[in-house]
Amino acid sequence: MKYSEKIRNDFPILKNITYLDSASTSLTPKVVVDSISDYYNNYNANIGRGTYKTSLKATKKIQKTRDRIANLVNAKNNEIIFTLNTTTAINIIANGFPFEKNDNIIISNIEHHSNFLPWINLEKNNKINVKIAKADENGVINPSTIEDLIDKNTKLIAISHISNSIGSYQDIKEISKIIHEYEDKYLLIDVAQSIGHNKIDVKDINADFIAAPGHKGLLGPTGTGFLYMKEEIGKSIKPRNLGGGTITNLNNKEFNLDEVPYRFEGGTQNISGIIGLGKAIDYIENIKISNIENHCKRLTKDLYEGLKDINDIILYGNPENIRSIVSFNIKGANPYDVSKILDETADVYLRSGFLCAIPSLNHMNAKEGVVRASFHIYNNSDDIEKLVDNVKEIADFLK
Repeated sequence: MKYSEKIRNDFPILKNITYLDSASTSLTPKVVVDSISDYYNNYNANIGRGTYKTSLKATKKIQKTRDRIANLVNAKNNEIIFTLNTTTAINIIANGFPFEKNDNIIISNIEHHSNFLPWINLEKNNKINVKIAKADENGVINPSTIEDLIDKNTKLIAISHISNSIGSYQDIKEISKIIHEYEDKYLLIDVAQSIGHNKIDVKDINADFIAAPGHKGLLGPTGTGFLYMKEEIGKSIKPRNLGGGTITNLNNKEFNLDEVPYRFEGGTQNISGIIGLGKAIDYIENIKISNIENHCKRLTKDLYEGLKDINDIILYGNPENIRSIVSFNIKGANPYDVSKILDETADVYLRSGFLCAIPSLNHMNAKEGVVRASFHIYNNSDDIEKLVDNVKEIADFLK
């Protein structure tokens, strides 16, 4: 897709800054912000509670977003559970899966903390055993490494589609194929860095669960996300956030859970955020995810190529396998310092440090963390050139 200035105009904040931190939080187009304002200004009401017009309108909007998400990932709408973010989605499974004594799960050593801490916390409480699959030097998990760790007690494999630390892309389809050759073993995929950038088809992948944010690749508001849960598994997962909207009957101390997904959506939801997320999905589908993917692949390649020619630059990952993320360091420079210089001298905003992925960056031998540039459809070649030029100046100054 040829870069369109019209798209850039949908993000007014870009008039003043160069934003390269979309792996943390993407920018939000005006149409999404307007949809949130429209809710508060014109039909602010709770959902599923009232029979008056504004409540019914808000409820209908929420259901439309659920339908949009289901269509986006090729799921049924009752397989989509609204969450606050990816972390919440993963914890629903970690805290509700019917693990038994001696069960184990498999994760990798390049996971975001959100797909690491819930599992090792269960292990510390003697609920499960955790096995860790090691990535290669480019942050890629060979599917055979997963297969070697599977045994009769393995119940779940939880893995990221794309690493948030260096952008390495995992062959989740092959991993899923291996896992589902066995009975009673399930696959959870953290798609935080791939959804919105890559087509996700839960049926094609044969995922049992996917955990996704609204505020990254989907260009939605913060405080939104979802959990996909395969229909036939849903009733075996125990909801832990019980309250308003999760039951159909309460008699003394006995209650009946509502159907999936509602039993997992206790309390008042982020109504305006979910409405905004629906509008954001409309926005990216109008652009087409394939166009976003191709655009970001080109920017990834251009940035990697531009940085690799700078003296004393360390780059991470295989440029043929990283997606929408380029992580780097300058020898002898602390990544926080590099990021701060880029901020203060050039208004270039990107992330530095351990990126909530300490095991991953230790594995990559980035002992002080990295500087991470990440992008979306609103970035362009000028952003890449500006970053490369400023990194070169810093590196030359430090020589």
